[in-house]
Amino acid sequence: MSDTQSDGGDCTEHRTAVTEAEVEALVRGICFKTGPPRTLGVELEWLVHSLELPQLPVSPERLEAAYAAVRAVPLGSALTVEPGGQLELSSPPAASLMECVDTVSADLDAVRAVLAEDGLGLAGIGHDPWHAPRRFLHEPRYDAMETCLDRTGPAGRHMMCASASVQVCVDAGHEEPGPLGHARRWRLAHLLGAVLVAAFANSPLVGGRPTGWQSTRQLIWREIGAGRAGAPPLDGEPRAAWARHVLDSPVMCVRRDSGPWEVPEGLTFREWTRSGGPRPPTRADLDYHLTTLFPPVRPRGHLELRMIDAQPGEDGWLVPLAVTAALFDDPQATETAYRAVKPLAERALHIPAPHNPLWVDAARHGLADPELREAADTCFAAALEALPRLGATTRITDAVAAHRDRYVARGRCPADDLLDRLPAADPPRSGPAGGTPTAHRRKDIRT
Repeated sequence: MSDTQSDGGDCTEHRTAVTEAEVEALVRGICFKTGPPRTLGVELEWLVHSLELPQLPVSPERLEAAYAAVRAVPLGSALTVEPGGQLELSSPPAASLMECVDTVSADLDAVRAVLAEDGLGLAGIGHDPWHAPRRFLHEPRYDAMETCLDRTGPAGRHMMCASASVQVCVDAGHEEPGPLGHARRWRLAHLLGAVLVAAFANSPLVGGRPTGWQSTRQLIWREIGAGRAGAPPLDGEPRAAWARHVLDSPVMCVRRDSGPWEVPEGLTFREWTRSGGPRPPTRADLDYHLTTLFPPVRPRGHLELRMIDAQPGEDGWLVPLAVTAALFDDPQATETAYRAVKPLAERALHIPAPHNPLWVDAARHGLADPELREAADTCFAAALEALPRLGATTRITDAVAAHRDRYVARGRCPADDLLDRLPAADPPRSGPAGGTPTAHRRKDIRT
């Protein structure tokens, strides 16, 4: 959840009220910046745990001290902290896959070294398997977010405080049609996204017990609701569809200079521009509203693919980054991937992601779903052929090949490794909203 933002600028443009027509024009202009794909980025969220006893919670005071030490280290990536204390590194836009990899790898080495001095480490898991959601940051933004999301149940707190992901950022693409055109890339992202969910599912546990889902993190996004965490329909032009979605999505909060922020119920941004109450919305309010929408693919000038669970191991994050980069930025691999996922569209008709049957099956079953496994096999093969053309080193291609052999070829995903370590008698629970974690009746889970 890469959403730590400033409260908006002080310039007159940001303080002036905006109309409905101005909002639509602004969204169309800023959310899809088209052109040939040139840059790549990645945002890595991590759970922070004790190296000695990862199943025990880390105190807020210990996290505060560790993060103060980390912030003193010069990094190429932006470092932020999520509401539950998760640590996030966001790379700068990179001109190549290897530039991105080298920058983030060096930053991770530096962060891990500082954390290790205090006996802490980074865990790559899509949802905390040990602890109930606990908020670390207490700021007006997160107070308002919690109030808003609590209206649809406990999933919002799990998303804020217990989830972690690998988010890959690719350019929007050409204005012209074709494999690298923005309309094709927008559609590809929403179909391929389900394959990425299945291939990298890594969050099957809550409170030490199986939820019955390979990606509980995706289940959480689904339970938050379509207005906040859903995509727009895919049957229209991307700019127009996204602009309508932004206008018709509920406002999370109305910010105040002092005191708690107002959290209206059921007020869409379109209605806000028309009513002008509780105060007229400004450009800064629009910019902020865009950060409170959590679709699986978020257009921010570039496309932010948000559906991939955090991955195990020190280098697990390299695989979804490399596969996604190859399938979006190599024209031959892009065309192969599009042909592979196009038949999946029948399961995604009429209902936007992540609420349609395709995405639900990906999150629940992973690559045990035969159609998703077949598509993943084709996509990984195409990525492995394309990666040398993108300048990938053997470190990258070997990691992708190892993931393919260990998981894709066997219809498995990283979640299966976590489940394999559980006692056979531990039954699934219904979902992430099962209250406080149960006692740990399992082997230790380390990543």
